[in-house]
Amino acid sequence: MVTGGAPLQDVLADLRASGRPSLSFEFFPPRDDAGEGVLWESLRRVEALEPTFVSVTYGAGGSTRDRTVRATRAVARETTMSPVAHLTCVSASRAELRRVVGEYADAGVSSVLALRGDPPGGPGTPWERHPQGLGTALELVELLRSLGGFTVGVAAFPHRHPESADAEQDARVLALKARAGASFAVTQLFYEARLWTELVDRAAGHGCDIPVLPGLMAITSLKQVPVFAKLSGAPVPPPLVARLEAAQRSGGDAEVRRVGVEATAELGAELLEAGAPGLHLYTLNRSSASLEVVRALGLRDEDRTAAAVRAVPAQAGASQAGASQTGATPAGTAHPVPAAP
Repeated sequence: MVTGGAPLQDVLADLRASGRPSLSFEFFPPRDDAGEGVLWESLRRVEALEPTFVSVTYGAGGSTRDRTVRATRAVARETTMSPVAHLTCVSASRAELRRVVGEYADAGVSSVLALRGDPPGGPGTPWERHPQGLGTALELVELLRSLGGFTVGVAAFPHRHPESADAEQDARVLALKARAGASFAVTQLFYEARLWTELVDRAAGHGCDIPVLPGLMAITSLKQVPVFAKLSGAPVPPPLVARLEAAQRSGGDAEVRRVGVEATAELGAELLEAGAPGLHLYTLNRSSASLEVVRALGLRDEDRTAAAVRAVPAQAGASQAGASQTGATPAGTAHPVPAAP
């Protein structure tokens, strides 16, 4: 829904109080002119559904910081949608972070997703704090709140973060970020509804009651299975892999894509039934599969959703198979990629 300028934290609170699910989408900044065209085609189709917000990621190691600022500014100024800009601690001093925050504020962006970010060397390499920078997302939340006027979101991890001792530590960190001023959280990619429920229950045990939006993306190619598992740290359950492999045998790539969308819609329905306050869909800048999930769940007007789905070239989803980090996994420091507590 179009927020009409209301702070995102208020919009999310109103939706939660009324029992209506939020709907949001994640994009990453384009690398070139061709990518920019693809991004804006997808943004315009998503805009027709009046999402609660759209988020724009950083690339691996904070490598797309300037493009993220430009893309988020364009969403704020040239669409009716509420943008959420990602911000990470990677390779940035406190002064540089304040500068980026100032650029967001000047562009009319009032919501930021605060992430520590992946190590500059990529997932699995040691984290290196900038000598004059911040070391955790908690510190970044505190910085943003000290600057005032921002709705702050954070990451949440249904699967244990690779640097956490256990799932309980992840829940404690989420609660600390909420106490520091975070208003909502978006999860890393996952495939089983119970993992979201367990995370929310653990966090509640530490006094955390902010909305935790499940982050989902349809697997539309078997090639994506090992890629997503490696980058996100979220193993694809064997029954889902078997279902996709059976689809490949029976109907080829098109059937894999259909089954992947169907399975994601089933997961979304299970999550909403379990009390999830909404869904956050990772798009890889190709909105077709995400729009089909929205249509299957009936989250928006059927006529408008059907029109948006029809407007996307049928082959668009297939091109997601080879996508790499900047947003998939969707979150490069985009989200499904571990974006450290």
